[in-house]
Amino acid sequence: MLNKSDTNRTQNCYWCVVSGSDVWLVDNTIPFGTAQDFSLPSASAIEIGRYENTPVLWLNSDDLEVNLELVSLRDCLEFPSELFLLLSKAVQYSYMTQSMRFCPLCGGRNHLNHNQLAMQCGDCRTLHYPRIFPCIIVAVRKQGQILLAQHPRHRNGMYTVIAGFLEVGETLEQCVAREVKEETGVDVKNIQYFGSQPWAFPSSMMMGFVAEYESGILKPDYSELSDAKWFDFDALPPVAPKGTIARELIEFTCDQ
Repeated sequence: MLNKSDTNRTQNCYWCVVSGSDVWLVDNTIPFGTAQDFSLPSASAIEIGRYENTPVLWLNSDDLEVNLELVSLRDCLEFPSELFLLLSKAVQYSYMTQSMRFCPLCGGRNHLNHNQLAMQCGDCRTLHYPRIFPCIIVAVRKQGQILLAQHPRHRNGMYTVIAGFLEVGETLEQCVAREVKEETGVDVKNIQYFGSQPWAFPSSMMMGFVAEYESGILKPDYSELSDAKWFDFDALPPVAPKGTIARELIEFTCDQ
C-alpha cells in the first residue's frame, strides 16, 4: 500500500526518484541517505516498501526544484532482484500519476490517494487503479534448438524470445500460441508456465512460458521482426541481458 512518508529529513532512506522509465542513481545504485543529504522534499515522498529493513521512498522528479541526471531503468537490470522490483514499482506509480491525470468517467481532475494504490477523481470520487498490461513471453524449443527473434529496436545484433500482449477474451496459453504463430508461422505444443516479471516499460506484467515446436515452417513476420531463426543451444547469438525474464527463459531452455 502507498503510504505518505512519515520519515523526517534526518532519517536514512533509499530514494527512488523517477521520470518516465528513467531513474536517479548515485554511484550506480539507488541513493541512500537523508532527505537533507540530497536536498529532497521529504514531505512529498511516499514509502513504497523496505529494502534491508530501511524505508524506500518514491518521488517524481517533477517534485524537485533541481534537475537530476537520470538513467534508464534498463541500466539497473543487474541490481539485486528485490531492489530492481522496488525501482520498477516507483516507475509504475509515477506512470500512473502522469497518465491518469483526468477521470475517464466525468473528466474531473484526479489526485493521488495516499491510502490506496490509485488515483482518485476530485469530483465523482471514483478510484482509478494502476493499469497493468498483461504480456506473454515464451521460449520455444525444438530438440537441441531454441527459437529466437530480433526486433528492429534491438541493437548490437541481440536476439530474444517471442513476446506479445494478451487480447480480450483470450487465455494466456491461447495468447502464447497465437503470438508464436503470427510472428513466426510456427505451431507450438506443451505450453507450460515458467514465471513472471513486472516490466515497467511503461507498466507491463510479463508472464513467461516454455513450449515445444509442433509443426510449421519458420516464416518471420517482417512487419514485426527483423529476423527469426532456430539456434543451436551451444551457438547462441547475443541475447537479452541478465536480469530479464527473457534471459531466464533462454538459459532454462538451453540447460534442459
